[in-house]
Amino acid sequence: MDDLQQRLQSIEKEILEELNSFRESQGYHLEGRRVRIQETIRKAHRARRKRVHVYLWEGRILAYLVSPVIYAGVFPALFLDLFVEIYQRICFPAYGVPRVKRRDYMVMDRRPLPYLNWIEKVGCYYCSYFNGLMALVSEVAARTEQHFCPIKHALRPKSLHSRYRHFFDYGDMEAYRTRLEAVRHDFSDVRTAKMPAGLKP
Repeated sequence: MDDLQQRLQSIEKEILEELNSFRESQGYHLEGRRVRIQETIRKAHRARRKRVHVYLWEGRILAYLVSPVIYAGVFPALFLDLFVEIYQRICFPAYGVPRVKRRDYMVMDRRPLPYLNWIEKVGCYYCSYFNGLMALVSEVAARTEQHFCPIKHALRPKSLHSRYRHFFDYGDMEAYRTRLEAVRHDFSDVRTAKMPAGLKP
């Protein structure tokens, strides 16, 4: 498992290097967490931006009818967001579990794209927020599960969260009883994780 994890980290590093090369070829780069687009590329993209009245005219009636249902999801999302933030601040310190950083999951970087009109940008903000929130909640739940029940399932879930590799194998009673306290407090990878030098997220 350790060997596989090292190979995975090596592949992730290669992917980041390729992404950096691709960004430069597309005329933009990152400065910290800010996107910088070349002016020539910005002008070309702005020329392809679809005007709002054209965008609305080309839309489907059915899409307009269901949009209130889609955007109504912001209300339970905000409540969930608030609850998870309170949960982290109260419960995680009590158990020695490191808090999940919002900025690692709430990525709102589509606003500078010049080819998007304001309606498209609103949609992008909403999708970014909602999906970022779901990822953040998943990580909070994963860290909670690592502390309280770090046991792998007998049936493989379709999607595995980030902490699953730390869990005990299903049925491994000996490891569970002898190493539970060590595993439930082992968050050294998230406490010390740093981006490789020269790479951008």
